[in-house]
Amino acid sequence: MDQHGKSSLAALTLGAIGVVYGDIGTSVLYAMKEVFGSGHVQFTPDNIYGILSIFFWTLTVIVSIKYVALVLRADNHGEGGLVAMLALASMAVKDRPVLRHRMLIVGIFGTCLFYGDGVITPAISVLSAVEGLEVVSPAFKKYVIPLTIIILFGLFAVQKRGTSGIGKFFGPITVVWFAAISALGIYHIASHPEILWAISPHHALRFIFTEPEVTFLILGAVVLCVTGGEALYADMGHFGKKPIRIAWFFVVMPALTLNYFGQGALLLSDPAAVANPFFNMAPDWLLVPLVGLATAATVIASQALISGAFSVTKQVVQLGFLPRLQVLHTSVKDTGQIYIPFVNWGLFAVIVLAVMMFKSSSNLAAAYGIAVCTDMLITTVLTFFVIHYGWKYPFWWCLAATSFFFAVDFVFWASNLLKLFEGGWFPLLIASVIMMFMLTWRDGRAILHEKRKEDALDLNSFLEAVFLSPPTRVEGTAVFLTSGKGAVPNAMLHNLKHNKVLHKQNLFVNVQNHEVPWIDENERLEISAIGQDCWQVVIHYGFKDDPDVPGALANLNGMGCEISPMTTSYFLSRDSIVPTVTGGMAQWREKLFAQMHLNASSAADFLNLPSNSVVELGSKIEI
Repeated sequence: MDQHGKSSLAALTLGAIGVVYGDIGTSVLYAMKEVFGSGHVQFTPDNIYGILSIFFWTLTVIVSIKYVALVLRADNHGEGGLVAMLALASMAVKDRPVLRHRMLIVGIFGTCLFYGDGVITPAISVLSAVEGLEVVSPAFKKYVIPLTIIILFGLFAVQKRGTSGIGKFFGPITVVWFAAISALGIYHIASHPEILWAISPHHALRFIFTEPEVTFLILGAVVLCVTGGEALYADMGHFGKKPIRIAWFFVVMPALTLNYFGQGALLLSDPAAVANPFFNMAPDWLLVPLVGLATAATVIASQALISGAFSVTKQVVQLGFLPRLQVLHTSVKDTGQIYIPFVNWGLFAVIVLAVMMFKSSSNLAAAYGIAVCTDMLITTVLTFFVIHYGWKYPFWWCLAATSFFFAVDFVFWASNLLKLFEGGWFPLLIASVIMMFMLTWRDGRAILHEKRKEDALDLNSFLEAVFLSPPTRVEGTAVFLTSGKGAVPNAMLHNLKHNKVLHKQNLFVNVQNHEVPWIDENERLEISAIGQDCWQVVIHYGFKDDPDVPGALANLNGMGCEISPMTTSYFLSRDSIVPTVTGGMAQWREKLFAQMHLNASSAADFLNLPSNSVVELGSKIEI
């Protein structure tokens, strides 16, 4: 992508370390603690070797091979993430409507799980960092939850200011974090260098075959070592594949391996350190600075996820699964830096609820794994559809490539189901509620579209009738926003009925969003002349584009249609939805859709229309 060419490989790699790997980098705070703290694994040297080996090969198979080698290849015009892959897979099976519908449901649920993950990640990350104070002194225990909430409030409160100012420190701070956890690991490995033999897969296999039931039970905690791995794919569009791969293989993977093996060496020497193996690695004089650094690292990890929530929400809105929301740009240089107040404070409220309900990172760990594993499963399934139906690779080759990863993901997912009633229900509940809103909005829009089609008049026929006895023509240009191409907009009917005038130039503009991230500028516009200085215009946007109708229409100058911003008026229909008993959805869903429609942000703001040139005319539609 062009933006990648503007920055050096080193700068992009540094940025990737700060944004992409903050989440997985802070998993060292709690992953090992949860495995041994569960009480299922006895403290023997063989078991410690076995667990470390399982950690290493879990990181290798799920992150290094699945995400880095396979999933990163499935980019949608350079963009990654579940929304981009869903759009890619959807286009690959567009000629199979039943399959496409089912796949969309699965993919949308995966996207909804991202919000569940977005609640758990900041809560468990910051809480686990602040819990380091308990190692400094048990007296600090009562301050852990209040301090966590204060830190999270500060993080969410600064979102409206944007992160461009402090964002440049994310990479360096995270590099310091990875250097610190590597140094701690090396320090303890030096006392037990033989622990490095745990890298051999035979230790993992021996543990699995001698303790199959225990292995299955602890996989729900082992998966915590790869939480955040999906960010490799989600942030591909920001940094490119090469910087993400370099950062993983040369910085992140070695640092994580050294630290986990260091924690293992510590447990060989001091089994009592299992209460908090990460912070017990540090000498007393280093504890307070380490808690500070860990808190900074977890805040950065949380920031990346919050920014991701804003970005995903904007994409989902443009794909038609959520109503328009107020989107504020926090940077004049980087259009990707946005702030959505509703998402920001909604996330904060649910995160505080999670912290208050679960009270510790160990309790939150039970809620964490199931969302991550379900997302990983869905990513694997969507990858199959992309490489088989989209890239046309042979069926059996695609099945072989993805079924291995599906089996691995499924085993982790099944293990996490055991924690469903301990906390796993929480992110699933969040995802289910959001999915209910998304599907209600999608189905409501479809019903509304059909209703408009039923009531619509053909534009060409209507204009022919109007110009048989034309109304008074006034100077300027009228831009009528239409929901469908070739239909008479309600705003025009109301304008003719009440004002009895027609502008000298009339543009009937239909905005279409597509399942690709970006639309090239030379493909942005379609224009066709209707006659009598009237034009039908279609504006195309991808789900990552920023809609800007005046900016797009400015390109019409020189194409036979001259537009002056000073003499252009934009006419919009503002529909009021009236639920009926005989509608196409359950009554409660119709009422919910009507409320969502009422509370959607202004179409004028969403399309970047100048506020002093907009005329909104209302109408009622029964569904």
